[in-house]
Amino acid sequence: MIMKSAATAIVAAAAFTGLAAAQDYSLSPNFGEVSLSAGFAPDPYGVSIVAGGSVNASNVGCAGSISNAPDVRLYWSGGEVTIGAESGSDTTLVINAPDGQWYCADDTNGFDPAIRLSGSGQYDVWVGVYSGGTASATVYFTEF
Repeated sequence: MIMKSAATAIVAAAAFTGLAAAQDYSLSPNFGEVSLSAGFAPDPYGVSIVAGGSVNASNVGCAGSISNAPDVRLYWSGGEVTIGAESGSDTTLVINAPDGQWYCADDTNGFDPAIRLSGSGQYDVWVGVYSGGTASATVYFTEF
C-alpha cells in the first residue's frame, strides 16, 4: 500500500511539474513587442535577445530549452512573413500563431531556425537552445 501511494505521488508530481513548465504566451515578452505591416523597412527587422531557458519545448512538440514567457511578440499585418533566429549556438524556434497553432523550426539555415508563416495577428516567438542553457541571438522578421 505504501509503495502504491508513493508511486501515485510521484506520478502526480510529474504531471504538475509538466503543467507548471509550459510556455505561457499570456506573459509579457522578455525582449519586447514589434508591430510590422507589409512593406516594412528595414527588412529584415531584428531584435537582440538571450535565447534559451529552463523550459523543455517538447511540451508543444518542439526541440530545445526556452523561457516560460515569449522572447518577442510580433503584431503582424500582412501576408507571408518569415520569422527566424541567428546565433553562434544551435538554436530552435517555437512560435504560437494567431490561430493558436504551435510551429517549430530547427536547423533551417545551418544551425539557425526559420519558418515562413502567413496571416495577420499576434505571433509569440521563443528562441530555444538545442542543448540547453542560454546564448546570444537575434530574432528577425522578413518578407523576403
